[in-house]
Amino acid sequence: MTERYSDEEARRARHRQRVEQMRESKRKQMRRRRLMRKFAPLAVCLLAVFLVLFGGIQIVRHVSGAGQRDKENTEGTADAGLAGAADQDGSMETMASDAEVGNSEDPAQTEETDTEEKKSYQANAGSDTVQLGDTLQSGEPFYSRYAILVDTENDSITAERNAHTRIVPASMTKILTVLTAAEHIDEAKLDDPFTMTLEITDYAYVNDCSAAGFLDGEEITVRDLFYGTVLPSGADAAVGLAVYVAGSQEAFVELMNEKVEELGLSKTTHFTNCAGIYDDNHYTTVYDMAMIMEAAMDNELCREVMSAHRYTTSVTEEHPEGISLSNLFLRRIEDKEGGEKVLCAKTGYVVQSGHCAVSYAVSAGGKGYVCVTADANSKWRPVEDHAKLYGMYMQ
Repeated sequence: MTERYSDEEARRARHRQRVEQMRESKRKQMRRRRLMRKFAPLAVCLLAVFLVLFGGIQIVRHVSGAGQRDKENTEGTADAGLAGAADQDGSMETMASDAEVGNSEDPAQTEETDTEEKKSYQANAGSDTVQLGDTLQSGEPFYSRYAILVDTENDSITAERNAHTRIVPASMTKILTVLTAAEHIDEAKLDDPFTMTLEITDYAYVNDCSAAGFLDGEEITVRDLFYGTVLPSGADAAVGLAVYVAGSQEAFVELMNEKVEELGLSKTTHFTNCAGIYDDNHYTTVYDMAMIMEAAMDNELCREVMSAHRYTTSVTEEHPEGISLSNLFLRRIEDKEGGEKVLCAKTGYVVQSGHCAVSYAVSAGGKGYVCVTADANSKWRPVEDHAKLYGMYMQ
């Protein structure tokens, strides 16, 4: 039994190592692309100058010594033929060697890596997709101007309203924050200490954000930062995560946008901060947010944090009993659930976005759905809209 557990732990360790290697490769690729875009115009100019100079030299050489050049070319052709034959033999040996190395790879490992690389998140509308309006088929009012309900099992859009129109995500941003952080933090580091700073706590205060309530100089855990980001939508916790992972919020936001590009959403989604503060260049769509949520649900740590109804932070000198945190959306929608079960959720609000929310639910038959709504006119309207969509359209 002990050996079986050891083998499983070793397999998971190898899996985490491969995932980290893939992420590092992706980061290098992104850096190369940025450098190429930056220096491409200069490279083209230098190449043009080189070609002009090289062409001029060749013309001069041709005029001054055509006969001698022909002789050299003739001799060179013979030498090249011999060299080519040698190169061909060497290439065949190299290919054979590479083939032997390739055959020595573990097929199961290769298959697992390929699966990870090909993982994508998308959903398509069909002829049976319901187009939502101000009133549902049941005659009940529907308050959100933007909405989508995605069947994650079939990758299909069950219902939608302005699903691909740009919106302000507000604190729904924090789903990508915890997903990005979770992919850059080893599980063994969750209980590492993190000391809050005045700069972090002031960020939440100055920008009039929700906060978990951590204080300057308070030593908490990385795990506390995750729960503090989601349950009370704490900007102090979100920025703390960013600083812990990347050293600064600015560097962390680059990782967030790299994740957006990896998910194939960069044409319609871009983030400038990790807390959801309004900015002209901070935007998404309810469709894109649904894809981000679906990716988060495939991350074990994100799913655990976002499904918590309550959590108490670490005992500290500043908070001897910890801070009691609560996910009000999950607690409120429990009263409205039918056969479905809403497992995870995150709300958001700024003036420019209206009241919005994203949630994940499982039907009585075990099928998963993601729901995203935005621009409702009061705090609890998103809860009502989500409950209605789940109740009417989940199978």
